[in-house]
Amino acid sequence: MNSPTTSSRSWSVSEDSLRRYVQFASESCMQELLSASDSNRFGNNNDGWKVVTLDNGVEISKRRSGSLHTFRSRWLLKSVSPQQFIAVANAIDAAKQWDSDLVEAKYIKDLEDNLSIIHLRFGDNSKPLFRNREFIVYERRETMEDGTLVVAVASLPKEIAAGLQPKQNNAIRGFLLQSGWVVEKLEDDSCMVTYVVQLDPAGWLPKCFVNRLNTKLVMIIGNLRKLAQACPVVDGC
Repeated sequence: MNSPTTSSRSWSVSEDSLRRYVQFASESCMQELLSASDSNRFGNNNDGWKVVTLDNGVEISKRRSGSLHTFRSRWLLKSVSPQQFIAVANAIDAAKQWDSDLVEAKYIKDLEDNLSIIHLRFGDNSKPLFRNREFIVYERRETMEDGTLVVAVASLPKEIAAGLQPKQNNAIRGFLLQSGWVVEKLEDDSCMVTYVVQLDPAGWLPKCFVNRLNTKLVMIIGNLRKLAQACPVVDGC
């Protein structure tokens, strides 16, 4: 790995080094996601999660992580199989649910069959968290031994991201600290979905404002559920 120059602040890394880094970082993210999904259902005062709201079977919780909270939503999806949901639970489909003014979403590089680097760019008309912002993230998808499906998505360090994809003019490069899904198979082709997100949009936004808007991000499960229901696995979605 080369040292960044003062002007570019980017690192040029080999594909092998990038793969090793992402494998290590995504393993940590996956463990955080699994830990969030394993804590007692509908809140536990001892695990750091505080229930914000519980409405129509959807639990939204938060946990303090520095100045920015981590948010979690959990929902029992009936008549939606894990395979149906996981087919649309990816960084690009999620970004479309975050903000309809997504300007660009593309795969920069596939490191392995289940490990990719993705560029997301939002436009002038986007919501405050995403206006004129872009994100360079990895996405890792794994199936655990018990059949639980996990998708981990988080930003690359800014120096590595700059080496892979130069920042667009006038864009602010935000940072997705952690996010992802844990999809647990239940009976009758139903599943329990846990979604976790912690986002730092960068730029100037009050932290309390960011935390308030972050609570809305975890509700994308509802929109993804509709996509999953319209996309049967038998059709190869």
